[in-house]
Amino acid sequence: MTSYLHVICDYAPGDLAWAEVYSAFKAKLTEDVPLHMTAVNSFDTVSTGFIVGQLSCATTGLKPDSLTIFANCAPRKDVKEARQDNEGEGLLYASLKNGVHVIAVNSGYSMSFIRDEILELWSTDAEEFGSQFRSRDFFPRIIAQAVKSDFSFLVHKLEPHKVIPEEPKEVIGYKDSFGNMKTTYREGHPVLAELKDGQRIKITIGSIIRAATVAAGSFNVMEGDLAFAPGSSGHDRRFWELFKRGGSAWEEFACPAVGTKIKIDMTY
Repeated sequence: MTSYLHVICDYAPGDLAWAEVYSAFKAKLTEDVPLHMTAVNSFDTVSTGFIVGQLSCATTGLKPDSLTIFANCAPRKDVKEARQDNEGEGLLYASLKNGVHVIAVNSGYSMSFIRDEILELWSTDAEEFGSQFRSRDFFPRIIAQAVKSDFSFLVHKLEPHKVIPEEPKEVIGYKDSFGNMKTTYREGHPVLAELKDGQRIKITIGSIIRAATVAAGSFNVMEGDLAFAPGSSGHDRRFWELFKRGGSAWEEFACPAVGTKIKIDMTY
């Protein structure tokens, strides 16, 4: 079965790095492998992990039957000292309980949103130094092998909960092109259990405080109102979103970075 390859990386669409990575992958893959690329902001491992979780954990009918995801967002912050020979974070391979294959640089929260769905986690023999552009020079070989079900690149089996941090709590998890902010408040969170449809609450992000309406859906509020409601991400345990009908919730809170803490105050 031909695998569908989804690449998530922190290169701006259309720039040279994006073009070179795409070309390097196409050089290694057979022509029948569909390839799609999704961008996140530079060094944003929270958004990277959020996207990995959303794409890989989709139910049957919402993802390809055979899916491989490659995530490359490598801030190289695991070591604070000067690096030798452009050494970077290691490349990990995970097989998930639903059969999806995920290969990702072991950085920040890139694999946090799938940590509990991992069946097996392995280190790989991908070169960790020798190039400042490993996603072009080294990683395509590993991905091409995985797509062909050649797992000879696996080295050591790892314990996911010892290697991967848990997903960040109560923060902005992803900002979409409409300015909606997907949060990591998830169904089952004790704060959400206290909320009632139509209730007015205070939300603090950074130094900005705004009033919002708890809503059952995107169109349950007036035009221009800020709302907090269950979103479209998270599958069987949905993440809640902040949105402004007819506007941008992100701009309403002065354009905060993904990963910024969110505080919810029931007293309005």
